[in-house]
Amino acid sequence: MYIGLISDTHGFFDNELCKFLEPVEQIWHAGDFGNEHTLDEIAAFKPLIGVYGNCDDWDVREKVPLYQSFNAGGMRVLLTHIGGFPERYDYNAFKLIEEIKPDIFVCGHSHILRVMNDKKRDMMVLNPGAAGVMGFHTVRTALRFKIENCAIKDLELGQWERKM
Repeated sequence: MYIGLISDTHGFFDNELCKFLEPVEQIWHAGDFGNEHTLDEIAAFKPLIGVYGNCDDWDVREKVPLYQSFNAGGMRVLLTHIGGFPERYDYNAFKLIEEIKPDIFVCGHSHILRVMNDKKRDMMVLNPGAAGVMGFHTVRTALRFKIENCAIKDLELGQWERKM
């Protein structure tokens, strides 16, 4: 499986991001689409698994849940918007992590790119940062990677200047 991982688009899905995501088979979006149009645009571009974020309105929340738990390439994935990182997980995310015991935990919200290994839980933690232009970040980021033989392979970072 070849996955594109984005978050915090906040209504912004441009040609640079599309070009980076073109080779992937599926896009995972960790919340804050920004609006229903952006969600629909991404879903029309590639198969999409997404969750809503704290900034998403009811139109988005009717189409995607608060969190998703699924299997991808033999790995258990937990996807939510507000999650944190090892030793600083959001309380609700921590409860889900303990219940689901994912191999990959994906979240957004912070606009800070993080790729970490939670050794205590034998779990990869991925936050793709922010792909949109709203927020404090100065660089837009996205990730893409392959899942092969129950492992993440060929992790790549896309980054672009944040232009308003």
